[in-house]
Amino acid sequence: MPEKDYVWLPRDDLLTYEEMATLVRALMGVGIDKVRLTGGEPLARADVPVLVRLLATQAGPDGGPGPSPGLRDLALTTNGVLLADHARALREAGLGRLTVSLDTLRPDRFLAMTGRDVHRRVLAGIDAARAAGFSPLKIDTVVLRGQNDDEVADLVAFGREIDAEVRFIEYMDVGGATRWARGAVVSRAEILASVARVHGPVAPAAARGSDPAERFLLRDGTAFGVIASTTAPFCGACDRARLTADGVWYQCLYAPAGLDLRAPLRAGTPPAEIAALVSRAWEARADRGAEARLGARDRGPIIPVEALRRDPHLEMHTRGG
Repeated sequence: MPEKDYVWLPRDDLLTYEEMATLVRALMGVGIDKVRLTGGEPLARADVPVLVRLLATQAGPDGGPGPSPGLRDLALTTNGVLLADHARALREAGLGRLTVSLDTLRPDRFLAMTGRDVHRRVLAGIDAARAAGFSPLKIDTVVLRGQNDDEVADLVAFGREIDAEVRFIEYMDVGGATRWARGAVVSRAEILASVARVHGPVAPAAARGSDPAERFLLRDGTAFGVIASTTAPFCGACDRARLTADGVWYQCLYAPAGLDLRAPLRAGTPPAEIAALVSRAWEARADRGAEARLGARDRGPIIPVEALRRDPHLEMHTRGG
């Protein structure tokens, strides 16, 4: 959760679902073919299946809905707390894939790490997602030294049991990670060693391309991933951009500022012209945020609390971290 006394985005600034769909269609015109709904927690917003259906379909020649052309992948990342109530509706609306964030298998640790006693609801959400046909699932785990790093092998086994691919994420120092410390980071090498000690040899899978996760295989075919943004950044291969709930387009998770697309959209700018704005900005892109942080001599938290309260866009969860 964000820092206390957090300044939330003004409600009137938030894009409607129709505005989000319009912007996504414009971005598809310049090559976007994969869309992920994330946050924050996307299921906290009312009627998210409505947005999924808008993105997944368009009006066909007969006036009825048809597949959205050019969209290869539509996914959603959730903390799982509300997932049991929405999994089937999301599937029926056209959602293709689900990722559930789960940092621990222990209810007591979950309460200590999140401040909420809802571990059982997350597991129920995972069960509901499987029953709705989301298979395989992905499980995202941020590994923190001294908090859950002793559960790495257990989480791999859990993923194998429920037909989910676990992705371990190095603790990142972006946005609102105001308590970030280098010593809390568990590196890719340590994660792989923890898995190998329990499950045996670990082999690299196919080259990842632009995917942030490097995939690995165990001898029995179990797959898992590691996202090593902190110790082994992959800025040169990154092809991801983020559109905030209020219409700011960011080319990098570490970027201090983004491009406002809400203003031209509400001013009536045609989608093709908005796409051209995005295309020009992307062609001039020189972001290497994670690589720059890797070389920082004094690497503490990147954004102080006072700055976060002045500008909510600096928070990682606000821009879809």
